[in-house]
Amino acid sequence: MTALGYKSPRSAALIIDELVQKKILAKRSDGTLQLIVKQFENNRTHARTVNIPLVGTVACGAPILANENIEGLISVSIDLARPSFRYFLLRAQGDSMNNAGINDGDILLVRQQNYAENGDRVVALIDDEATVKIFEKTDSAIILRPKSTNTKHKPIILTRDFRVQGIVKAVLPSDI
Repeated sequence: MTALGYKSPRSAALIIDELVQKKILAKRSDGTLQLIVKQFENNRTHARTVNIPLVGTVACGAPILANENIEGLISVSIDLARPSFRYFLLRAQGDSMNNAGINDGDILLVRQQNYAENGDRVVALIDDEATVKIFEKTDSAIILRPKSTNTKHKPIILTRDFRVQGIVKAVLPSDI
């Protein structure tokens, strides 16, 4: 009762009784409780998802004009898209991030936020153009680094006209 913050022992007892009825706990003959461990195989009826909007394409190369056109909604597990944050999906275009696990056509799950830590894969808005790069902040500049096998991609060095739109939290296959 105290550990759960209840004011009445009856509240805790009701919860324990419900767990016993659902066969999660078992009461032993000596009055103690035993946790019953179950294997849940392919139990998809309990999957919890949220619908995340696919809002367009983002460049993995030179920045392209940011166009927020919702192409559709995709159900994503709350294990990936935690409900306490806002998310959106973008389709990657280009090869400047292929060494960072982002290939042309991949779907990026992006947690919307306006800050980043060094090493984060960010969706950056430069003027009105969006790109995906590795974020690095120095004393005098922000560096957006490509991570690619293609040597034509170079870092973008900024001091202003820059905003973090979000952090890439997961890379999903292009066929969803």
